[in-house]
Amino acid sequence: MLMTLIEDFKAIKANDPAAKNWVETLLCHTPYHAIVIHRIAHFLNDLRIPVIPRFISVLGRFWAGVEIHPGAKIGRKFFIDHGTGVVIGETAEIGEGCVLFHGVTLGGTGHHSGKRHPTLGNNVLIGTSATLLGPIKVGNNVLIGAETVIINRDVPNDCTVVGAPGVIVKRDGKKVNEKLPPAHYTVDEEASPQKQSTPPGD
Repeated sequence: MLMTLIEDFKAIKANDPAAKNWVETLLCHTPYHAIVIHRIAHFLNDLRIPVIPRFISVLGRFWAGVEIHPGAKIGRKFFIDHGTGVVIGETAEIGEGCVLFHGVTLGGTGHHSGKRHPTLGNNVLIGTSATLLGPIKVGNNVLIGAETVIINRDVPNDCTVVGAPGVIVKRDGKKVNEKLPPAHYTVDEEASPQKQSTPPGD
């Protein structure tokens, strides 16, 4: 976990020109504090320790305005810019080298159990106040613009998505105008056998 936190810290310097020196960054970069808190909470959650992981995650919410469920799986080199209003649900999965700006929501649809939050590939950047809902899959090397809304739609590799609802405007380096494909996922056994299409929830 220590090496992962070091890589998260290095990601700040790589992504934030306002990070002047390591002392200031370590003391004042509250989104990084939220990531540290999550790493600890997730570690304890994996040990199946009750209550404490969730309580620790609440500290990140109050301290940095970032809400990450301790069950969420987050890869190395994770960076949150500004942070306020970021929400990451319990079954969300985030690959390596991902960047989230403030106000981003990785949320669920409906109230079924099992997988219900987005899965991000590697090197995904999500702009301010974008909303991704449902057990969707976002590929590698993807840029999602500010205030984009994606609900139960998958996102292919190497593309840029903008709008509400989101559409692909760039793919493999070429300008396009394509609809996102429907999400291809299987609701877990403990969930309803029907694909959920209920209003967004936790």
